[in-house]
Amino acid sequence: MNTSPSSSSRSPATTGLGLPGRPSGGRALVLGGGGSTGNAWLIGVVAGLFEGGVDVTAPDLTVGTSAGSTAAAQLAGAAPAHLLSSLLDATPPERRVPAGTGRESASTKPVVDHLERMHALIASAHDPADLRRRVGATALERAAASDGSWQERWRTTVASRLPRQAWPGRRVLLTAVDAETGDPVVFDRDSGVDLVDAVAASCSSGFPYEIAGRRYLDGGYRRNENADLAEGYGRVLVLSPFGGRSLTPPAWGLQLAAQVDELRAQGSEVETIFPGAGSEHLFGADAMNLSLRPPAARAGYEQGLAEAERLTPFWL
Repeated sequence: MNTSPSSSSRSPATTGLGLPGRPSGGRALVLGGGGSTGNAWLIGVVAGLFEGGVDVTAPDLTVGTSAGSTAAAQLAGAAPAHLLSSLLDATPPERRVPAGTGRESASTKPVVDHLERMHALIASAHDPADLRRRVGATALERAAASDGSWQERWRTTVASRLPRQAWPGRRVLLTAVDAETGDPVVFDRDSGVDLVDAVAASCSSGFPYEIAGRRYLDGGYRRNENADLAEGYGRVLVLSPFGGRSLTPPAWGLQLAAQVDELRAQGSEVETIFPGAGSEHLFGADAMNLSLRPPAARAGYEQGLAEAERLTPFWL
């Protein structure tokens, strides 16, 4: 799959399904989307693996999507143990709705609304490209009806999450979607885009995030993990907070299983880590519940620690 850089009049990113010049062999880490709790779980898994003797913090390639893009940038700027400690030590925000009332929490309702909109858009779309265009059109309509202050607030929020705001020297790809065309895009250190802006675009699911005159949406609208961007790498480890699932029809091939099949068909060894059965409740409608970040991080840590022995011969 070949692509070429976009012209400066269209986008400062690379468009299409892949990037030229991929090396043969090497190790790739893929960090999938999964909301706020998914980000915490990803950090926990990496910290647990590290504690168990498997250091995945400096692979030849890191692919980050949505919450995974934030995790990729965080891991490029701080040690996993430090990131995990910050998550576990954070004071959980107060619940606005008492537990057990049967009413939706303030953090749950936006996720439920988003899922309802997505189900409707998927039902009306003909294929993945059509879905991306429809999602983009909806987001642009929402932006036109807003006061425009979201962009600055969102950038400030994203910047506050990153230990360092410069691209790392190693290869990191952060995914997004052009809100106007529906085209997938990939940001890296050669894109001419600040790391903060690349992460903000990759995590932008409701409103389009503007960079150099172009507006972008969450990279998960292409594929939640975008693991196929690791094509050509010998060993690929995929961490998927949503367990590899996709809301779209299986025939569209956007689920992680299809991505893994593609990678293996090209000769890559692939391993995956999903949340355990005891922690799946952290990643559904409560994926944006900030009070669940510490338990999600703890669950990820315990899982990473448990997986370290199995993954040692694969990664090292």
